[in-house]
Amino acid sequence: MLDRLFHLSEQGTSVRTEALAGVTTFLTMAYIVFVQPALLERAGMDFGAVLVATCVASGLATLLMAWFANYPIAVAPAMGHNFFFVFGVVLGLKVPWPIALGAVAVAGLVFILTAGVGLRERLITAIPDSLKHAIAVGIGLLIAFVGLQWAGVVVANPGTLVTLGSLHRGPVLLALFGFAVMAVLLAMRVKGALLAGMLATTVVGLATGLVTYQGVAGWPPSIAPTFLRLDILGAFRPDMVSVIFVFFFLALFDSVGTLVGVAQQAGLMRDGVLPRARGALLADAVGTVVGAGLGTSTVTAYIESSTGVSAGGRTGLANVVTAALFFLSLFFFPLVKMIGGGYDAGGGVTLYPVIAPALVIVGTLMMQGVGRVKWDDVTEAVPAFLTIVVMPLAVSITDGIAFGFISYAALKLASGRAREAHWLVYAFALAFVGRYVWLVR
Repeated sequence: MLDRLFHLSEQGTSVRTEALAGVTTFLTMAYIVFVQPALLERAGMDFGAVLVATCVASGLATLLMAWFANYPIAVAPAMGHNFFFVFGVVLGLKVPWPIALGAVAVAGLVFILTAGVGLRERLITAIPDSLKHAIAVGIGLLIAFVGLQWAGVVVANPGTLVTLGSLHRGPVLLALFGFAVMAVLLAMRVKGALLAGMLATTVVGLATGLVTYQGVAGWPPSIAPTFLRLDILGAFRPDMVSVIFVFFFLALFDSVGTLVGVAQQAGLMRDGVLPRARGALLADAVGTVVGAGLGTSTVTAYIESSTGVSAGGRTGLANVVTAALFFLSLFFFPLVKMIGGGYDAGGGVTLYPVIAPALVIVGTLMMQGVGRVKWDDVTEAVPAFLTIVVMPLAVSITDGIAFGFISYAALKLASGRAREAHWLVYAFALAFVGRYVWLVR
């Protein structure tokens, strides 16, 4: 039956291999189960409800990927999207989190509704490669910056805005230990390095009293505080247009980039074309809408699925195993609360020494796009640089993208190379200028 459903023989794989691949993928991306509730709690959302929403949305979307596309590519809330949700929209623009969830759902619906008109394909072609790479790098720097703050390595300073924190404090030392463990495990190519690092840091934290034991397993918490709390009507406010665009934009490039990258590794591409791509993108979009209804930010395909592919995964059966482990995670709420919980450092400062190192590592892994920017071309380099530097310094993904688009359009026009940019680049640049003139004060 499994062979008929997932075409195992045709793909040259077996049930055992797919099961191993599914477990491998889960281990490498399980950190999101701990990170997502801690992040969205900063936006005023209930920790336990976000945990349930994250596990259920990830499990369902991963199953949809198996059903629609038969790919071993797992789906979960995306790093970068969750930072934009919390720091860019809720804390940055002072948008209530139900409206932010509504914007996530609208972006997902736009993703679904534009499937047949080619808008997604046009956008992929229109956006300059330099900006695509710069956006990923900028988000990585933002994630790492927040991770360093949560570790207590970087602290506020009136004169210079930020400075190096005390390296003699217990939580800071614990975070540095976690970072070292994760980095060494990654260097040794250990699968599940981030998860193993967080568990090792938790053990040391328990031994030193920096982490409070809260148990390992228990019944899942209630999802009621976030379930169907999204405000879709509120998402249609004029100042939310650019927010919806960024949610859609990020989801589009994350999905396409991950799908193509993992599919190439797995040998699933056919003459440069990804079969069943529409079904795979649909799984992401439907998962995003369902996730917003449950109470979590945008879900998308995870590049960590490449570890499962390395373990032999070739079909959606691997996804079934990964999804089952996400559902099983619901019964480990005490462990998640213990790992993702904060440490009161006094003075109104809360540190997250167990999960902060994972954020810095994720930021590190997102830096590889720097080498793909055309730094010898000023019309490409300046927009890329502004995109990269504005995101972490302004703590805003939207503003980073806006500065990139505006400067790219302006420099191409000024240098007499206007034809090198797609007309959509100029349209987006004008839209962002309008946003600063009329909507941002």
